[in-house]
Amino acid sequence: MSFSSDVKEELSQVNNLKDKEALKAEFLGYLLTWKMNNENGNIEFLTENEFNVERFYKILFNLGLNYEPETYGKYFKTTIFQNEITNEVLGMDLNAKTEILRTIVKGAFMSTGSVNNPEKQYHLEISFIEKKNAEYILNICKTNGVNLKILESKNKYILYIKEGEEISKFLALIGANKAVMKFEDIRAEREIKNNVNRKVNCETANLNKTINASVNQINDIKLIQNLKKFEELSEDLKVMALLRLEYPDLSLKELGELLEPPLGKSGVNHRLKKIHEFAEELRR
Repeated sequence: MSFSSDVKEELSQVNNLKDKEALKAEFLGYLLTWKMNNENGNIEFLTENEFNVERFYKILFNLGLNYEPETYGKYFKTTIFQNEITNEVLGMDLNAKTEILRTIVKGAFMSTGSVNNPEKQYHLEISFIEKKNAEYILNICKTNGVNLKILESKNKYILYIKEGEEISKFLALIGANKAVMKFEDIRAEREIKNNVNRKVNCETANLNKTINASVNQINDIKLIQNLKKFEELSEDLKVMALLRLEYPDLSLKELGELLEPPLGKSGVNHRLKKIHEFAEELRR
């Protein structure tokens, strides 16, 4: 299964089916993601995810709601017959206590949410038909320290997160604790790999820079030798030139440490620059 399915499986196994208030809140979360059709006083809910439907049906059954499931190609349509429970849900206090609000967010995620495998990329999203509902969920999350962004796309409003830390906080907010631990393990491993790769790339770039500089310096020195001008160099430049020829792979710092007395990186660079300037004069 995908990471997203693992998260939803964990959330669906939460043993709260006897908690009517929690079920009402989760039910509302589902409903907020879709535009509700109130024909004949009934509510129609549409989704294409079979896993979501299973959890949804459990909620409806435990709330004692009458509903009629139908299938249209890849879509699952559920008609919920209006009664006192649905009226209570639709009229719920949207400024309820924190636990109820978190459960509403959970229902919205269970309905249309998804989260990518963190090994590949950080991305979590929930889609809504109505902007006001997306903003409502956005504000609940913001109040609880989780930052999402909103995007309008193809007549839908998408709440999304692309930062690993924020996704982890969101999963914790909706109670997916096992998923949080797995996500953090993967994220930590990914960060270590990225740091190693950055370090290797940096070291490789520095090595290439050192090698290229060394090649140019050696070319300068050989030019001076071939033109029989080596003896015109000062003694300190001769010593530096011979060291560079003998140790082509050493960095400036390492070359300086071989001198008597030792010379710093800037001093070595200064002498090699003088050799280069002399070689450039010979090239003209």
